[in-house]
Amino acid sequence: MTSKRGLGRGLSALFGEAKKVDVNSENSSNQKYLPISDLNRNKFQPRTNFDESKLEELAKSIKQSGVIQPIAVRDDSGDPGKFEIIAGERRWLAAQKAGLHKVPVVILNLSDNQTLEVAIVENIQRENLNVVEEAKAYSRLTKEFGYDQDRIANMMSKSRSHISNTLRLLTLPKDVITMIEEGMISAGQARPLIGLPDASSVAEEILKKRMSARTVESLVKQNKLNRRPHSDKDSNILNEQNEIQKKLGLNVTISNKKNNSGKIVIEYKNLDQFETISNILKRG
Repeated sequence: MTSKRGLGRGLSALFGEAKKVDVNSENSSNQKYLPISDLNRNKFQPRTNFDESKLEELAKSIKQSGVIQPIAVRDDSGDPGKFEIIAGERRWLAAQKAGLHKVPVVILNLSDNQTLEVAIVENIQRENLNVVEEAKAYSRLTKEFGYDQDRIANMMSKSRSHISNTLRLLTLPKDVITMIEEGMISAGQARPLIGLPDASSVAEEILKKRMSARTVESLVKQNKLNRRPHSDKDSNILNEQNEIQKKLGLNVTISNKKNNSGKIVIEYKNLDQFETISNILKRG
């Protein structure tokens, strides 16, 4: 079994720095060529969206220069005789568009969780994952393989707070998550909406008014202040409370129950205020 040490540094930790491959040559000491049809998609691929225009660009590059870095694969246990792509699916797809029949590969012996690790690391290092895909990948590591956030942070060479904040985006309503995936709003704009009961409507407002992330933070903060529950105390009780506060010069809270029992709380901040309250009560 290939060691997991160093996965956070990407595939270079597993088979060394990539060397330029001559597409017409099959003589290589660290790789072999396989028919494109012998390769299957990675079932752990964290990326769900492939930019068609970028695939076309890559296909043109492959036509001219060949596949620069070999595709990492492993035996496909569900399809004997075939290989599952660990990393390099874009190259595989673009190679098909370029009309190649064979592609250079490196065959690795990795477990399911190692395969997912490498797929995530490689995509993030290449900045190919959007933040929702990144969050879903971390979620899979947690749910399917029992990773905690500290382990993911260490593996990805990222802070624990980054992992936590990224995962929290998945608690947003589905329509807001879709907006992030489609690039309609950024993670920075969406993050303040986490936990809001009206997150979807606020997200629509962000789009409509083209708010910056900082503006969204201020808006949400103000909305939270406005949502603080208003006092449902009887107006007579509130008047009495205010009169006593004026008389004492101290904060006073009156809690009155439906049966007209309750309590009066007088706050003091130092010994002098305590003695003032004590003297007033004693004189009564």
